Amino acid sequence: MLRLRNRHFFLIDLTLLPTAAVLAFALRLDASGMQNWTTAILVWIILSVPIKLLVFYWFGLYRQFWRYASVDELVLVALATAVGEIIAAALLFAVVIPLSGINLFPRSIPLIDGLLTLLVVGGPRFAARRAEQKRERERLRGSWQPEKPVLVMGAGSAGALIVKEMRSNPQLGLEPVGFVDDDSAKHGVRIAGVPVLGSRSDIPALAQKHGIAEVIIAMPTAPGSAIREILAICSQTGIAARTIPGLYDILSGRVSVSQLRNVDIEDLLRRDPVQTDVTAVRKMLHGCRVMVTGAGGSIGSELCRQIARCEPNALILLGHGENSIFSITNELRWQWPQLAVEQVIADVRDLDRLRQVFDSFQPDTIFHAAAHKHVPLMETNVADAVTNNVKGTMNLLKMAEAHGAQRFVFISTDKAVNPSSVMGATKRVAELLVQASASQHSLPYVAVRFGNVLGSSGSVVPIFREQIARGGPLTITHPEVRRYFMTIPEAVQLVLQAASLGQGGEVFVLDMGAPIRIEDLAKDLIELSGLELGRDLDIVYTGLRPGEKLFEELTATGESYASTRHDKIVRMRNGEGGVDSRALWDAVQELLQLTTRGSESQIRDKLRKIVPEYAAGPDFGTGTS
Repeated sequence: MLRLRNRHFFLIDLTLLPTAAVLAFALRLDASGMQNWTTAILVWIILSVPIKLLVFYWFGLYRQFWRYASVDELVLVALATAVGEIIAAALLFAVVIPLSGINLFPRSIPLIDGLLTLLVVGGPRFAARRAEQKRERERLRGSWQPEKPVLVMGAGSAGALIVKEMRSNPQLGLEPVGFVDDDSAKHGVRIAGVPVLGSRSDIPALAQKHGIAEVIIAMPTAPGSAIREILAICSQTGIAARTIPGLYDILSGRVSVSQLRNVDIEDLLRRDPVQTDVTAVRKMLHGCRVMVTGAGGSIGSELCRQIARCEPNALILLGHGENSIFSITNELRWQWPQLAVEQVIADVRDLDRLRQVFDSFQPDTIFHAAAHKHVPLMETNVADAVTNNVKGTMNLLKMAEAHGAQRFVFISTDKAVNPSSVMGATKRVAELLVQASASQHSLPYVAVRFGNVLGSSGSVVPIFREQIARGGPLTITHPEVRRYFMTIPEAVQLVLQAASLGQGGEVFVLDMGAPIRIEDLAKDLIELSGLELGRDLDIVYTGLRPGEKLFEELTATGESYASTRHDKIVRMRNGEGGVDSRALWDAVQELLQLTTRGSESQIRDKLRKIVPEYAAGPDFGTGTS
């Protein structure tokens, strides 16, 4: 079968198609009376066989490499067979029978013949595919690992993909014994040839019965509570658990067994992950010239990846660090070789440099992710926080307005709400600047407020991981500190969705559920590391740092909120009167002058005048939400 080529398949078709026609008559008629239908049989063979061969050629059946056939090729065979059968039947009943004078011809013959044709045409071709699979398995036999019996948690499309990958890659040494799924309607059925054996509560019994070594969690949209429960069951049973990548990786077709990974802290987010309207975002960005500032950072680089999927006309990567820009550029050019990627090393505080960049690339959509974000660090570098977060945003807005940019999305933070830190206050000033610009020019310039982003550079999770690697302890400022959390993909989806929802001057906030205690996050991470709190690692409380609160808030003083067409995204607006643009610009100019000739206390005082709700001093950290 492995030596068969398309010329051989043509000869096989030429031989078997007449046989299928004869068998169709034999099945339809009494075999003893076949001699009475000789003329009809010959007419059908002479008419249908050449038509089918021509249709098969037209559909490309003689240009396929059948050793690697898949469902797509099976559909092609079925479609070609149906078209050939319909053309032959139409000619027979509309032309041949009236002209030839044949009185009787069974009308069911084309249908029966079509089914037999599908069998005789598809059979040899998929026998070649089966032979290739067998040969590949034999070739890999020498590199096989001992097969490890596994259960797949989740009998959905992701689980089916994982099982097929295991079967196609025996060298991985994974043998799917069965599925477990909480949907009782699936129990007892087989998916991809593997039985659904029960629900998550049956894992201990199934592990003992089948000698299960590992559970693979194939539930890409499951909430963190479900993942935690499954992990607890596996831990009590003494078996390992791994999971697959997220929903975006599945939709983009990149899921395989080789990408199985250990369950991570992001999987334990204590709410359902938020999904967005990908179609609206793609429509908005397709064919645009998009600039991302801070493109080398955690959020900026993920923004670039998701924007690239929307096929913009050009993607301009602006950043201050050459190594990070170099890295994300190489990644984008490898994954999307047709995309025009422009690299710009620039500081958003340098207005003349920004003018050169805008003159050269003329971006029409800007995502502003460049910022100083570390709260305690900015408390001791006040002037730099102001120039980067405030002046940088103002410079970009000036250039966007001057060059007719149609969209501007500023990435803010929940720390901008009733801020207790310099970083939060500067972000609030930048929000006001975006709103003033949108109001003055009637443009869809908007801001997006994030909670803490799990896994981003400098965030709490990487710090905890480093502390665990060093043997502890894990340091937490206060046992009651709580924060809103989101994953990097969620954060970026929110930014993109906000750009499509924005009409001008809004601040968009994601419904992130209830805030999470940092202490609970630390305990989860210790458990995921296979360690035990109190035995292997300790938690130490260090006290709140300058600028920090116990709780973060999402709505600023004087803001009103309203729902959007996305049920997990809320739109915030300032109260009556909005922002006094002229007064704001004047105040910001005075603030920026103080960064070069004023003291830190004067800068803080000016920030307090622009953002009256900014409360810093000895009572910091006592705010509640």
